[in-house]
Amino acid sequence: MCSPFIQKDIVDSCANETIKSILEDLDGDYFGILVDESKDISHKEQMTLVLRYVNKEGEVIERFVGIVHVSDTSACSLKEAIYSFLSGHSLSPSQIRGQGYDGASNMQGHLNGLKTLILNETPSAYCLHCFASG
Repeated sequence: MCSPFIQKDIVDSCANETIKSILEDLDGDYFGILVDESKDISHKEQMTLVLRYVNKEGEVIERFVGIVHVSDTSACSLKEAIYSFLSGHSLSPSQIRGQGYDGASNMQGHLNGLKTLILNETPSAYCLHCFASG
């Protein structure tokens, strides 16, 4: 249990079971995504992803589903990472009904921002600006 490899396997297993439970609660329905990106302490680019959905009881649920390391924070790289994550969990981008980002141009840009890239493929993925300061 002291080995970093065993500890990482345990954490990965817990994360997979947690995501599995979230996806069962989502039950194949529509969802929104909340995305942010930044560098970690070792200066590697990473993206956080949250799913927002309405459960069977009619409650709005927001669940953190992961941190994904990305090669860079360009809109194309972020979109590819989001789609890869969704695909890896049997979710389709066509199920996205909302997007939330901060005001960074790579996120909100009207021509090449992440918001626009996703809207081009999924017109029902409406975007809301996140007003949280950071």
